[in-house]
Amino acid sequence: MSDSIQVLTNRICAFRDERNWSAFHSPKDLSVAIAAEAGELLQHFVWQSDEQSVQRLHERRDAIAEEIADVAILLMEMASVSGVDLGAAVEMKLARNAEKYPVEKSKGSNKKYNEL
Repeated sequence: MSDSIQVLTNRICAFRDERNWSAFHSPKDLSVAIAAEAGELLQHFVWQSDEQSVQRLHERRDAIAEEIADVAILLMEMASVSGVDLGAAVEMKLARNAEKYPVEKSKGSNKKYNEL
């Protein structure tokens, strides 16, 4: 795992452990919490046009940053609980995406890989 991700994950797990919260942080509970926090992030942008969403980002940057951080914290803990090296998993997924979405076929397109 990349050092910075590992350092943050260790801090997150220490925070959890100091409060004896492991019993409440099962893979199922973490998955549910990730979805809930992602929903809170989405709430900032619901019913906004693309232009309005950019403006809202500027107006509510701190609140939006907190929601992004909540998702990231839970995701890092989920990776730790699952025994997943998050840095390696991201690297692997980026490599797979590069194969599925070659620049010459996907540049400027929002088509799914099987439609390119």
